[in-house]
Amino acid sequence: MNTFFAWPEAGLIAGVDEAGRGPLAGAVVTAAVILNPEKPIIGLADSKKLSEKQIEVLFDEIITKALSWSLGRAEPEEIDHLNILQATLLAMQRAVAGLSVTPDYVLIDGNRCPELAMPSQAVVQGDSLVPEISAASILAKVSRDREMAALHLRFPDYGFAQHKGYPTAFHLAKLAVLGATAHHRRSFSPVKRVLGLDAEKSMTEKSVTGKPVTGKPVIEKPVIEKLVIEKPV
Repeated sequence: MNTFFAWPEAGLIAGVDEAGRGPLAGAVVTAAVILNPEKPIIGLADSKKLSEKQIEVLFDEIITKALSWSLGRAEPEEIDHLNILQATLLAMQRAVAGLSVTPDYVLIDGNRCPELAMPSQAVVQGDSLVPEISAASILAKVSRDREMAALHLRFPDYGFAQHKGYPTAFHLAKLAVLGATAHHRRSFSPVKRVLGLDAEKSMTEKSVTGKPVTGKPVIEKPVIEKLVIEKPV
């Protein structure tokens, strides 16, 4: 894959990245960051390549030194309604809109750009190439990990603090036994199966086609009040 990147000729540049596209539960969280050239941050890199201790230190430094930063998000209900790609782009729009300083240009990790009021460019592997995107990657990851740790306190049996909602063998096993919470993404296949939504779809198809139907019975979804996570300060 070509990772050539030409730096844009622009004044204030914001970097944008996301965390949480793959998990079965929780929001997808995005961050937008405009760095302050007068307050350099040493050690910025793709959050996946940093230790937990390094990430936590850099998180505090970014929110202290950045010219502006903002978090965006799309909730599980929005992910289910829009699909994960469109929900991620929406969350990116929200992060950019939340900046206290308007950037002249926005660089976004990946190969898709949301519709924005200013010029933008997608940068493949941008979290390794662009410091602003690296900073956004760190803010998004730490913020989402903290949300999942808080969710773990509410539902400790699911192990959210360990797997962060990703489809590990442990998470899938707990889903099969306990069912899904209100924080799980109903449009993702493992959750669909647990809730019997595939069976519901098949039943609808049978009523139209008259063909036999097989599938698991529907498992009633527990009623769980929504978890509210405040923006880090």
